[in-house]
Amino acid sequence: MSSFLAELVGTMLLVFLGDGVCAATTLNKSKAQNSGWIVIATGWALAVAIPAWIFGEVSGAHINPALTIALAAIGQFPWTSVPSYIIAQMIGGVLGATLVWLMYLPHWEVTEDSAAKRGIFCTAPGIRNTGANLLSEILGTFVLVFAILGLGRVQMTDGLGTFAVGLLIFSIGLSLGGPTGYAINPARDLAPRIAHAILPIAGKGDSDWGYAWIPVIGPIIGGLIGAFLFTWIF
Repeated sequence: MSSFLAELVGTMLLVFLGDGVCAATTLNKSKAQNSGWIVIATGWALAVAIPAWIFGEVSGAHINPALTIALAAIGQFPWTSVPSYIIAQMIGGVLGATLVWLMYLPHWEVTEDSAAKRGIFCTAPGIRNTGANLLSEILGTFVLVFAILGLGRVQMTDGLGTFAVGLLIFSIGLSLGGPTGYAINPARDLAPRIAHAILPIAGKGDSDWGYAWIPVIGPIIGGLIGAFLFTWIF
């Protein structure tokens, strides 16, 4: 399997499972409706860990443009491969979001809240404040990249490192996810936002493009800071 296909399918699974848990807890008539933040954080942690277990040995399972760019910036990944990885991640994100739409097809029409439906696909802040929202995404992704690099220094048996990354995502969701919904991944936010815009979702409303740049730029900045700080310390 090529790295391109691994990143595409890996990101598709990430978004399908991650946005899927958001749909499960949000949409009317879902068996999991109103299960709460712990369920969402758990679902996203597993959504990252599962494709990482499957595709880690093929592509490194970046499944996140911010991580791909950060690794390239510190010389741990070739810049020449960055465009193909990001393209694969974005295609995978759109496909994963489309699968969520299909999975919950009858539920969109019986859910009236258009903002809640958009929130299944992409993030939005609890309090809309451009500077604070950008900082939240920077800090969350800083922790993500710094900790991934740090965990990579620890000798672990096969698969345990990926489990640790899943725990990291769980921790970020629990501790840092409240302000903006912790996108910490441009492909996890922008690609499903594109899907939200183009899919015929019943009563979907707008896709909030005015906010869309924050979960793209913030994670890239935070990832770079995390990577450069890690290399400076270690």
